Amino acid sequence: MELTRTASAKGRWINDWNPDDPDFWQRRGKRIARRNLVFSILAEHLGFTLWTVWSIVAVKLGDHRFSTDQLFWLVSLPNLVGSALRLPYTFAPARFGGRNWTVVSALLLLVPAVLLAVAVGDPGTPYWAFLLIAATAGLGGGNFASSMANITYFYPERRQGWALGLNAAGGNIGVSSVQLAMPLVITGFGLAAAGLFWVPFIVLAAVGAFFFMDNLTSAKADPREQLKIAGRAQTWIMSLLYIGTFGSFIGYTTAFPLLIKSQFPEHASTVSWAFLGALVGSLIRPLGGLMSDRLGGSKVTLATFAAMAGAVALVGTGVGAHHFATFFAAYLLLVALTGVGNGSTYRMIPAIFMARALRDVPPGDERARAAAVAAGKRDSSAAIGIISAVGAFGGFFINRGFGTSIAATGGAGAALAAFACFYAVCAGLTWFCYLRPAGALPAAGVAEARV
Repeated sequence: MELTRTASAKGRWINDWNPDDPDFWQRRGKRIARRNLVFSILAEHLGFTLWTVWSIVAVKLGDHRFSTDQLFWLVSLPNLVGSALRLPYTFAPARFGGRNWTVVSALLLLVPAVLLAVAVGDPGTPYWAFLLIAATAGLGGGNFASSMANITYFYPERRQGWALGLNAAGGNIGVSSVQLAMPLVITGFGLAAAGLFWVPFIVLAAVGAFFFMDNLTSAKADPREQLKIAGRAQTWIMSLLYIGTFGSFIGYTTAFPLLIKSQFPEHASTVSWAFLGALVGSLIRPLGGLMSDRLGGSKVTLATFAAMAGAVALVGTGVGAHHFATFFAAYLLLVALTGVGNGSTYRMIPAIFMARALRDVPPGDERARAAAVAAGKRDSSAAIGIISAVGAFGGFFINRGFGTSIAATGGAGAALAAFACFYAVCAGLTWFCYLRPAGALPAAGVAEARV
């Protein structure tokens, strides 16, 4: 099969894309998919860095004029806006083309980068202006959804897990990058550099996407058709579980520096080590997927939520006893567990929707099976967009939980207790919907209840 491109004012497009054909994949498809993946990871990585840069900037602002609760608002708002943007970003590649949207979404990151530098460079900037500018950092939060939706179409089904895992991990590590680099950059060049530092990389990502990425005509889809998946109960169940995994990851990693500063001010110098949480949580994510392949996504998710409840209790013990070593070690364990949960819940989604699609296919009817598999892929892709959007709201809830708890009680204990109860609920829901023997339908390691 020949690979053809059509040039137009809207950018270059590839027709006749068929990565599931082994000959096509080996001859041309693999090279093109890999090239698109590289620049997708770069753009998504920068999206995460701008999305979470306020986790470090807020700590530095705390030396001046804002309360801890106000600072947690500055960290929370990018999570809130980024979560809301994930839904339209999910459908953007299918509407505008993956390459085209990557260029646009990368250039949009210049807005939070430049505005951050302007805000911190003026001592008279009011708090409300800081809130608005921090909210623009949410533009980086949507990049994950559009990047994952785009890359899905480039890879054959048998390789999608690995490609999406690399894409997701490359983005998640952006949290670690910003928390590692920014304290050094700010110390050397001032707080405004926290925004300006990223400008050359943003331009590089946009230029790279423009020249080296492609649009796929086969990725075109009607958003109204995709949104029909919102009517499925499974979409909302998995959204809640994803709040507990990815939402916890982005919430705990962005809260970590400010939590250290507020609860252990005598250890404020260790804020520069907060990047370890995001690094561990990102690198361990593929392990969650691998364990799910072998043991079943629902079993790994259930065990992860149980362990997270225990880890939260250990973090609470460290905070209550004001024992920094216990707090720090338990917090790293907690974030690592969110990474495992990210991998296991993401593995559950396609298995669940494929199981539903295949449930009523008559045995031996290959045509009906092929149609059901195609429908399962479409449903899974659409569901991932909604689930990733709703799940990311967890980052807002966790930061606001810490801010409210500290403002009301002076400590983070009340928030941690609430988080532990939530994980217990998630564990119970996972068992009831996907592991309960009565009425369950096993599929690829996930038992799907009749809901």
